[in-house]
Order: sequence, then C-alpha cells, then structure tokens
Amino acid sequence: MKNFNGTVLFLNRADINTDEIIPARYLTEISKEALKPYLFEEIHLDGFDPRRDLAGKKIIITRSNFGCGSSREHAPWALEVNGIKLVIAASFARIFRQNMFNCGMLAVELPPARIDHLFEEFASHKTTITTDLARNRFTVAGAGKQEEVPFSLPAFDRALIQVGGWVEYADARY
Repeated sequence: MKNFNGTVLFLNRADINTDEIIPARYLTEISKEALKPYLFEEIHLDGFDPRRDLAGKKIIITRSNFGCGSSREHAPWALEVNGIKLVIAASFARIFRQNMFNCGMLAVELPPARIDHLFEEFASHKTTITTDLARNRFTVAGAGKQEEVPFSLPAFDRALIQVGGWVEYADARY
C-alpha cells in the first residue's frame, strides 16, 4: 500500500481538468516517468509555478470537480510519478476518481464547507497530513494548529488501495 502522508499543495480553484493536470500533447509518452516534468504545465493559478511549488508536495487539497475533462489515466499517473498519491476535494469527475483508485491512489471527497475551512486555516502555511486509514481520519497540522478530519471510503475503493490498485486486485482474485 502506498503512503498517504506528507506536505500539502493547496490548489484554490474548481474544475481543474485533465488537460491542466497533464497536457494532451504528452499522451504519446509510454512511461509514467516521461510525464513527470509536465504536471500542471498548463494550469493558470495566480502565483502558482509548478516548477517551484510542486517540490516536496505529496497531497493536494482543492475545490470541486477535480479531474474533469477527458478520461485519461495519464492524469493520475502524472500525479503519482511526482509523489502525489492523495487528492482531497469537494468532488471529483467520476472517471478521474476511479482512475485514482485503480492506480492504488486515494481520492477523498469532503464537504465544501470542510474544504473551505481547510483553506482558511491552513492554505497560507506549510501544512502536513497524516492519514489513518484504519480510523478513516486525516490529521492536518500547520501553523501551530492540528485537527482531525474524518472521511469515508467505500469498501471496494479501500480494497483497491490496500493492494496497490486494480491490476494487483485482479491478480489476487482472478
């Protein structure tokens, strides 16, 4: 199972699409590693520079409809190869969310009010998250504050991340 702990990157915008996560011109790449330098190359957020702001980040907190657009698996791959294995959002595009779990990664939806609170309390500070899958809790820490955030996870999605993704799940059962 992957590690779902680390430093948070806050992306304060809804509707971040798969072309912004990994531009379509790189879909001909045949390895995940080849996608690495292009993560968020096309995203436009005030003050955000992926070459500077992605370093050391392991988790993304963002707004609603993350991963909308085309249904490419390359988007989760580009996140994973850059060390990001957990995305927390108000909502996800359905296929993107499932692609995350199929890759053994974690996509957690929290209510918009909780996302707003996390942005208000932690976005302007270095923030870390520790994930406790057994208790369905995140511990969010930054700026001298710490709080626990509960989440829910369907049993099948939990099974996928526990074994490392869909291929490993299928290998173990079929």
